[in-house]
Amino acid sequence: MPLTRQDSALTTLDARTARHLFRSGELQPSELLDATLERIAEVNGDREHGVNAFTEVLASEARARAERADAAWATARATGEEPPPLLGVPVATKEKHGIAGRSLTQGLAANRGQLAPAHHPVVERVLAAGGIIHARTTSPEFSCATVTHSPEWGITRNPWNLAASPGGSSGGAGAALAAGMATLATASDIAGSTRIPAGFTGTVGYKAPFGRIPSLPPLAGDWYRGDGPMARTVADTAVLAGVLSGRHPVDHGSFGDSRPPLPAGGLGGAADVAGMRIGLSIELGDYPVARSVRENTERVAAALEAAGAVIVPVALPWTTERISATTFAHFGHILGPAMAELTAGTADRLAAYTGRFIADAAAAARGVSLPQSLALDATLQAELAAAMHGLDALLTPTQAVEMLHAADDYLDGIDAVDATGRTVHLAHYWEAHMTSPFNVANRCPVLSVPSGVSRVGVPTGIQVVGHPFDEAAVFQIGAAIEELVEMPEFPDLRGEAR
Repeated sequence: MPLTRQDSALTTLDARTARHLFRSGELQPSELLDATLERIAEVNGDREHGVNAFTEVLASEARARAERADAAWATARATGEEPPPLLGVPVATKEKHGIAGRSLTQGLAANRGQLAPAHHPVVERVLAAGGIIHARTTSPEFSCATVTHSPEWGITRNPWNLAASPGGSSGGAGAALAAGMATLATASDIAGSTRIPAGFTGTVGYKAPFGRIPSLPPLAGDWYRGDGPMARTVADTAVLAGVLSGRHPVDHGSFGDSRPPLPAGGLGGAADVAGMRIGLSIELGDYPVARSVRENTERVAAALEAAGAVIVPVALPWTTERISATTFAHFGHILGPAMAELTAGTADRLAAYTGRFIADAAAAARGVSLPQSLALDATLQAELAAAMHGLDALLTPTQAVEMLHAADDYLDGIDAVDATGRTVHLAHYWEAHMTSPFNVANRCPVLSVPSGVSRVGVPTGIQVVGHPFDEAAVFQIGAAIEELVEMPEFPDLRGEAR
């Protein structure tokens, strides 16, 4: 059994437990919010040396909402009515999820002074469900890096190891959750930007099937991308996914309803995987997976097998080079040109990785037409479908490397050390993360859950990949992994970060 996190510490409560305490009257939303704001003041620190997870803290607005939530819960206790699913729960939203009348820069100097004209659909739904948005989280410029730092907001660090990055682009969200500065958080994912920080911070991140969670046009039409939830537990992640999901008039491609993506009987535990056929691909072709990442992944697979699952080794004909060429050809036709247009004339104020991304995307798309890019996507999707035939889901690590350094750009690529101790130089740092193939196959739901802690004191993650639109299976397996994997308590930054 996993170690029990201390329920007496309010800022480590999961949302489901907080709701139970609100219902009983043992805890008020205002008390949980005050504890969360105190925790931020204690541990967030400054932009150069602290965790630095936020672009702004919305204390006064949040306190007003918490007081209204106190009253609403009192009414619910008196009448027996069922309150909205997030009533009174502190939620940190990614800065790119605009709040009407507040700044919307995505970390770019070119956007300085820009205000959101309306709530992003994600923000709209969090508020409608009673959530209390108390802070907005950092990301790299235009959410285009796997580390989280920018000239606008400084360096965001990993609470488990302050020398390490929490990953990106939703690094502020992962850091806030891991440090107890938020109960739930919103994120986004175009190549792993939800799952990578979940993996590095010991939290849970979900990439829903494309269109399940509405976004803003025109880039909502990019079939690699999507917005989504992060939390400290699988159950909380499912609840927030349900809140965010369903058709919205601003995104004509959105679909579904607001039910959490759970099995018909709800989440059980390890016993629910008995008889399931689960694929295991440690390397996804030729990713150079670090020894501790491999060991943690194998330990998860062995635990699932002991619980009655059938673990099936899976081989995929992929290389990191081909996956990178496929994804960057796509970016070269959509995201890269959009970024180039938005940042025109501001090159001297951009972070180095932003200019490199635009250049790399343009170079990759040169000589590769959009139809040819679609063919590259289709080939990868067909290979994944063939590999998963006859399986309920696929397991693979979230990241190949044990950590990224918090302040580094990795413009010259990244050196990865595989399980044999061999150093492999990857031409692009995105090749160190095993997430982007499932943005190419973006109808597949993917849940990243903790798999352990690496030798450098940074968590590792494992991805549960489902068949297109089969969301229930990934949450069923994710809940089993959560029960079976022993994780330390989250770091206490009043002492040294772990």
